[in-house]
Amino acid sequence: DELRRLLAYPKLRRRIPQTSATALLSLLERGAYVGSDVDQPPARSSDPNDDYLIALAESYRAVLVSGDRDLLELSDRFPIFAAGAFLEWLDQPRRSG
Repeated sequence: DELRRLLAYPKLRRRIPQTSATALLSLLERGAYVGSDVDQPPARSSDPNDDYLIALAESYRAVLVSGDRDLLELSDRFPIFAAGAFLEWLDQPRRSG
């Protein structure tokens, strides 16, 4: 729901065509794993609304990709990336084992 809301922002509408936004949302709806909510997340961020996202990502061993400065300030403690940094991270060779 949040991504759908964000893709409707005028700033993003100018960069992402409606057909691309619809295709992305459709892809996510078909292939995304929907996990259970996290109750009472511990306080970890200066923005209490971000604590939920951190706890949810942590419980599923997922990374957060965000442009939110409050979240990015925590990237030394949690796997939180700006979009460009996340793409660079994905391109890094991984060692197996």
